[in-house]
Amino acid sequence: MANKVFPSASAALDGLTFDGMTVMSGGFGLCGIPENLIIALRDTGVNGITVISNNAGVDGWGLGLLLETKQISKMISSYVGENKEFARQYLAGELELEFNPQGTLAERCRAGGAGIAGFYTKTGVGTLVAEGKEVKEFNGEKYVLETGLVADLSIVKAWKGDKEGNLIFRKTARNFNPMMATAGKKCVAEVEILVETGELDPDAIHTPGIYIDRIVKGAFEKRIEQRTVRHRETA
Repeated sequence: MANKVFPSASAALDGLTFDGMTVMSGGFGLCGIPENLIIALRDTGVNGITVISNNAGVDGWGLGLLLETKQISKMISSYVGENKEFARQYLAGELELEFNPQGTLAERCRAGGAGIAGFYTKTGVGTLVAEGKEVKEFNGEKYVLETGLVADLSIVKAWKGDKEGNLIFRKTARNFNPMMATAGKKCVAEVEILVETGELDPDAIHTPGIYIDRIVKGAFEKRIEQRTVRHRETA
């Protein structure tokens, strides 16, 4: 059995990257993003990347690092409002954007991982989202055809994993990561805690190791996207 555990994020990406590739990057906002693998991807110098991700990171962190170096040529995303450099590049015509309703993006990733070429959804009918796409009527209601997504590489982040690649995600970090893990031709996972194979409760595993090609234990900053506080009331 091949050893899936790699000593670093850069080692885990070795031989998997190339110019013009498509990368799925898991997480929601800055929660559950594969921050070590994003940095390692930046350091490879690979260019012309199409990134499939709910968010585009923030300025100076997450996928924002790849935008700063202009390694991303296209984003397939849902929510990109926290990144000024993203907005600048898009408005300047330097970055292509394929915008998706959030649930549609999640289902496109899930469909790709399940081998489903396309599906019909009511979301987006009659809007810019449906432009250029097939619209079909079912039971008197209109639905737009959306295609499944598959990437050359998926990079995901989990809370705990074992050496076979079985993964457990925590709370919001479970958004997008599990379905993206299934939709990459290759998938690399980074984890906070790495245990021996067999130590995880089989009933608690969210992503089976069959989907994971390589795994690395990372060190995480876990930055907050928008820090909101309220002043304590004085007595």
